[in-house]
Amino acid sequence: MSQTNIRELVIVGGGTAGWMTAAAIAKVMGPQVNITLVESDDIGIVGVGEATIPPIKLFNDLVRIDEDDFLAKTQGTFKLGIQFVDWYKKGETYSHDFGPIGKDLGYIPFHNYWLNEHRKGSKHSLWDYGVNNLAMRQNKFDRLAMIPNSPLPGIVHAFHFDASLYAKYLRSIGEKLGVKRVEGMVLGATLNSENGFIDHINMKNGEKIAGDFFVDCSGFRGLLIGDALQTKFEDFSNWLPVNRALAVPCEKTTPLTPFTRSTAHKAGWQWRIPLQHRTGNGNVYCADFMSDDEAHDHLLQNLDGKPLADPRLIKFTTGRRADFWVKNCISIGLSGGFLEPLESTAIHLIQSSINQLISFFPQKGENHAAKAEYNHLLKSEFDYIRDFIVLHYHANERHGEKFWDEMRAKPIPDTLAHKIELFREAGAISTNHEDIFKLSSWVQVMLGQGIMPAANHPFVNTIAPKDLENYMNDLRTIMGAAVENMPSHEAFIARLCRARPE
Repeated sequence: MSQTNIRELVIVGGGTAGWMTAAAIAKVMGPQVNITLVESDDIGIVGVGEATIPPIKLFNDLVRIDEDDFLAKTQGTFKLGIQFVDWYKKGETYSHDFGPIGKDLGYIPFHNYWLNEHRKGSKHSLWDYGVNNLAMRQNKFDRLAMIPNSPLPGIVHAFHFDASLYAKYLRSIGEKLGVKRVEGMVLGATLNSENGFIDHINMKNGEKIAGDFFVDCSGFRGLLIGDALQTKFEDFSNWLPVNRALAVPCEKTTPLTPFTRSTAHKAGWQWRIPLQHRTGNGNVYCADFMSDDEAHDHLLQNLDGKPLADPRLIKFTTGRRADFWVKNCISIGLSGGFLEPLESTAIHLIQSSINQLISFFPQKGENHAAKAEYNHLLKSEFDYIRDFIVLHYHANERHGEKFWDEMRAKPIPDTLAHKIELFREAGAISTNHEDIFKLSSWVQVMLGQGIMPAANHPFVNTIAPKDLENYMNDLRTIMGAAVENMPSHEAFIARLCRARPE
């Protein structure tokens, strides 16, 4: 092995971020790299129940996770999208579903054809042309890559699961792959006086653990990237001022829904994540508009079942580090930044960080070009997700409510303002490679939040009205029949991935 290769990799912190990183690097690098993960049982993890987006399946494939086994051991359920209640205005509900909506004709995105029919008085919503949404409405699920005897894609799914059980599951995988776990509290790090690199971490018991490269998964504490390397934190509170969450599990209820629900309220929103053994709930709010006591009461008054614990308060500031890779350290997870969980992107950002770490795996030394590219890609992805979340708050018609009036009036990032203007004017969405949310996602939230284009694409007018009407009818018929034949979400889980007692 070359003397410039990384031999000793030290991960500070466990939880989802730490054990995802450890398992993935161990799987890819094998015995070339010795991985030590340091965590303390005395420090809890932030997650209380996690919702994900479809790319999580790529991570599972990388580390050879069997989907049914994983769901059984994490009390997991399937997720087809997110239902948004009262976000645009009170009494209005829409969804952000995974997968495409409808089927494009030629090079023209499907929503242009729907807009044409909508303007002519059609009563069918955009979501009537989404197989995921049809399944959500009926609480059904099946693994269906394509709708049989058609060119239409089938179900696109992600997962809900218990975050603490997921970390435990990944730890088992990581340790089988050779990851060394060290139990104990990390106090800080000692830097090399010549180059400013981290030389070793200092444990509470007096032990020192040296490494060639370090991954900071220490959560909001940011022991390495923040405390040791003094990396600036860029605050997004001017765009996203919500700064607290209260989380509590409650008894499960039926039916077992295959989607996350987000319900807006006077100062933020409340999440609902259905698991096999319970339902995860949380109230995300801005402390300037709702007191902790009021948030506590609102959360408990809006549960589906009996609470199983006392609500746990989590304080946070939305934003990210100015750089995620500094010297010989990369921050992954909450140490690198935090965006509220509105679009279930926390685990995706961990996964994306790991993907880029593998792509630009460091050598000893500065790694100038690789580090610059890594930071560019991660910052871009973080900022695109920020814009997507801001869209939900900015485009609202909840007039007369101080929080929502202020959110509507706040200046928004120029990148988002351009995207909204483009959609209003031409019904077009321009996406970038680093933006995890593609056309279908942006269109659903734009329309769901009441942003209507001034015109359709002119190509729509070249199709005979009767032909287009038949096309739209055929789509609904084919999708409806496919969903009709699906089992219920609960029955599917009971048959293939029911949680088993340990």
